[in-house]
Amino acid sequence: MRFRHPDGSTVHLAYCTNVHPAETLDGVLAQLRDHCEPVRRRLGRDRLGIGLWLARDAAHALVTDPSALRGLRTALEHRGLEVVTLNGFPYEGFGAEEVKYRVYQPDWADPERLAHTTDLARVLAQLLPDDVTEGSISTLPLAWRTAYDQERATAAHTALTTLAERLDALHELTGRSLRIGLEPEPGCTVETTRDALAPLTAIGHDRIGICVDTCHLATSFEDPHTALDALAQARVPIVKSQLSAALHAEHPHLPEVRAALAAFDEPRFLHQTRTLTAAGLRGTDDLGEALAGDALPDASPWRAHFHVPLHAAPAAPLTSTLPVLRAALTRLVGGPHPLTHHLEVETYTWQALPPELRPRARTQLVDGIAAELTLARDLLTDLGLKELP
Repeated sequence: MRFRHPDGSTVHLAYCTNVHPAETLDGVLAQLRDHCEPVRRRLGRDRLGIGLWLARDAAHALVTDPSALRGLRTALEHRGLEVVTLNGFPYEGFGAEEVKYRVYQPDWADPERLAHTTDLARVLAQLLPDDVTEGSISTLPLAWRTAYDQERATAAHTALTTLAERLDALHELTGRSLRIGLEPEPGCTVETTRDALAPLTAIGHDRIGICVDTCHLATSFEDPHTALDALAQARVPIVKSQLSAALHAEHPHLPEVRAALAAFDEPRFLHQTRTLTAAGLRGTDDLGEALAGDALPDASPWRAHFHVPLHAAPAAPLTSTLPVLRAALTRLVGGPHPLTHHLEVETYTWQALPPELRPRARTQLVDGIAAELTLARDLLTDLGLKELP
């Protein structure tokens, strides 16, 4: 979906396909047929943007087989889909029964991360629509925090600098300008936008910036305006923003709130949980850990890294951080010029919701994704953007 900003530039809105598990190219092609095109039809649009997630094997197949890459581009065009952004965070196995900490491997100190992201960039340069010259890729925020020492930090810095040089060369070769955004996430070396300032300014290359995920922003209790102003002051480019909402519990000390939260404690993904105290931010690596005993203070609200559907906040006594998303979006695209032109709805936890809230059929998932995109579209038009055909 494309929107015209009042300044005349185009803002792209997509939804991320990591909600559909697929590790191979055949799986990606099936997603386009079974999910993405039906979402487009449900919205009544001739064109729909998708933020592709390409696992390692799928990306490698595309970069080593030009005919396969041409086939994917043809399939996208045939189904009325377009790609300007990729989700390069998960490497493989995102559809596994248990993902948890594995999603942070390989990290940016591992040569495999550089090789995979280079593959993604080469693929994206060929998938961009003919009238689009700029693409974006979101990626791991360096590493999970526990195994990251100075030696690995130096290796990660070198890898990102090498990537920037490769993106420069790709621009010269193809005329397509691609940028990479580190995506701050609770528990990682770069947990907040503030954490991103030092490594990104040290790299000092405009092809390496940040991806602002509004669920992660909210989970870490960052104020959107303060965070985005700091990025602007540091001249850190906002490569893309993922529109998402976290799980919010206003009164976590109450038994009924604990019981409601426990329904979201599931075994597949990591749900980092945070609370803001007078002494600063406190947290646990997972929701179950927070609910066990007194691992986390409960005198103040809790927020958990659980991407809840944008249009369907959990029932009371829980809610979502949709207000944080609204505030961030106002700052991102509501001003005289957009801070980013790539927006992506990323709610990948549909099948991880409590059983009674999960879609029981493919059509229900299509309906849910279409409803999320409709909400995002309405937020954009309320800010003065005009939806394009």
